[in-house]
Amino acid sequence: MHEQAHFAPDRHRGSEFCEGGGMSELHILQHALGVDQFGRGEQHRSHFVTGPGSDDHPTSMALTERGLMKRWDGATLQFGGDDFFRVTDAGRAFVAEHSPPPPKLTRSQRRYQRYLDADCSLTFREWLGTSYAKDSAA
Repeated sequence: MHEQAHFAPDRHRGSEFCEGGGMSELHILQHALGVDQFGRGEQHRSHFVTGPGSDDHPTSMALTERGLMKRWDGATLQFGGDDFFRVTDAGRAFVAEHSPPPPKLTRSQRRYQRYLDADCSLTFREWLGTSYAKDSAA
């Protein structure tokens, strides 16, 4: 699996949901699910931990009030007093609906992405000479 570019909340459709200096609602939900800024990924998790005093706590509370997350009080859990938030099915639907489409990639960008996905010990130049690079050049 390759590393995604760092997310910039002010550069996507979800930016109108931004509150204070923290992450936008969309970004918190995407982060909690383990997906990228376009909503892509395996959704290998479904939680977010933050506490009072954090820039993200008021946004997480607002998500809870809207039914997009469910909150467990951190004082009763072993998170050092921070609250535990889990994304609901409605939150998953929100991510699917509000995540922007990924940018169109050129043929060269798609080829380089295949190299990154291969996660091999070859340099890009070496990888270009492999049958994998040639077979997937479609």
